[in-house]
Amino acid sequence: MISFDEALALVLAEASPLGPEEIKLETGAGRRLAAPLVAAIDAPRTDVSVMDGYAVREAELGGVLRVTGESFPGCGFAGEIGAGECVRIFTGAPVPDGCDRVVIQEQAARDGDAVRFNTSAGDPPFIRRRASDFTAGDMLAVAGRRVDSRLLLAAAGADRAHLQVWRRPRVAILATGDELVAPGTARFAAEAVPDSLSIGIAAAVAEQGGEIMLRDRLPDDPARILYAVDLALAKADVIVVTGGASVGEKDFAQAALDAAGMTRIFSKVRMKPGKPVWFGRAGDSLVLGLPGNPVSAMVTARLFLAPLLAGLGGSDPAEALRWRKLPLAAPLPACGDRETFTRARMAEAGAESLERQESGAHRSFADADLLIRQRPLEPARAAGEEVEILDL
Repeated sequence: MISFDEALALVLAEASPLGPEEIKLETGAGRRLAAPLVAAIDAPRTDVSVMDGYAVREAELGGVLRVTGESFPGCGFAGEIGAGECVRIFTGAPVPDGCDRVVIQEQAARDGDAVRFNTSAGDPPFIRRRASDFTAGDMLAVAGRRVDSRLLLAAAGADRAHLQVWRRPRVAILATGDELVAPGTARFAAEAVPDSLSIGIAAAVAEQGGEIMLRDRLPDDPARILYAVDLALAKADVIVVTGGASVGEKDFAQAALDAAGMTRIFSKVRMKPGKPVWFGRAGDSLVLGLPGNPVSAMVTARLFLAPLLAGLGGSDPAEALRWRKLPLAAPLPACGDRETFTRARMAEAGAESLERQESGAHRSFADADLLIRQRPLEPARAAGEEVEILDL
């Protein structure tokens, strides 16, 4: 067995971006830019008014002006403004040539086409100048930036209809075990077990920006598993196998991948839970084998699958494993010879380990917010001492 840090380093060594693709702007939320975002136009494209009012020449204020037209957003005043003239203007409309001031309507007294203004010294011009936000060719975001609502707003304002982003990892999930049945049907067979794990892993994949290409529930049948593996290899960048990671007589998953030409990168890690986890490459696909016990598998996926998918999708894998310090809300027993990840929740006094740590404790896992990390042979910790934690 290798250590957790050694195993993680081997996973991260494979977590390079898959390659760029161009997507429609409206589908970009949550992706990572593969190229800088560059403005295609100036913003604003011309001088525009920031208030409803009148576009005037500053030098002509003080007398009565004649209103000679109107300027609306998207339909500006097309004529020329002569001496003693002004234009009614609305928020967002182009400022006519020759005008250098917008007087807000609250400072105007209008009678037909004649208007007089009551302005004060130092009043702002209420004009947003052309290209005052950005100029065509300006870089608005660097490659690697996560696309969010703020960036989408800027990209649309820069007249970009498409984005260059890193491709999302395509994932296949193969859940193995004769006992597994679809949730909602286990009650009809005494020995059936609901397939909770593939549901949980699929959700975890989505949370990390992966795309599920295949999710299959497989009996312990070598031929059937091998067939599913062939399909997964044709569709996926990452294959997640649940179950078949131990030494039971019906653990056929690794053998099926070996038959498909998999090179093992590691097999078994000195950690608890998750000792049977394994990792390899078959052709262009990476393969992560998780324990069959649901909670062990979900914890192991949080530690290995999350950073792998982050890196493949163009993010920094370290972003998926942000360890931080918290005080303990209650004492924590000493760690054994395997690195241990204890499920915990956030309490008022800090991290509070949950009473039930069994590998199949669904309810306990649902209550968990955190993982507490204990290094091998780490001594017992008292309440109030700081420990390393990872948000689930």
